[in-house]
Amino acid sequence: MKNWLVAVMAMFLLTACGDEKDASPEQLQKTIDEGTAGFEMLGGKIQEATGVPEDEKQQIIDAFNEYIAAFNDKDLQRYKTIISQNAKGFDYEEDVKAATEVFKQYDINRSAEDITIVNYKADEAQVFSNLTTNTKELETGAEMSGTGRQVTVFVKEDLWKVSSIYYIGNE
Repeated sequence: MKNWLVAVMAMFLLTACGDEKDASPEQLQKTIDEGTAGFEMLGGKIQEATGVPEDEKQQIIDAFNEYIAAFNDKDLQRYKTIISQNAKGFDYEEDVKAATEVFKQYDINRSAEDITIVNYKADEAQVFSNLTTNTKELETGAEMSGTGRQVTVFVKEDLWKVSSIYYIGNE
């Protein structure tokens, strides 16, 4: 039963991670270090970024919450609005297709804890969270749950939008 959850999450997360899908954990760490502000995903302590203006902090956290809520609500229009069409970590059209398929086949509820902006620049922010994902396959009713750590990279466009996702499962 666990295989279908792995397949679903792999399909969705690998699409969201784009070119990084074949990368080793070391390569992913290098991508995070070089391609963004440098948060260490593989271990390390979670420390809130300093110098984030309060209004930007609220906008970034609101964008993260909207990203989670739109996905949980299976609201494709909202989801398409919160992800960047110029993302660095995934192809927009492929991600929308993957989300559409996931929404048709599964009920997925993700809840985030320890939501923390760990790196910030005026045009990019990294948001760390511990995620719990509960998945139910609609056809069979089979259910599975998993936990992991995620860094969601946002870029400032008209609003803060998801540009890449780095996820490591705890199992």
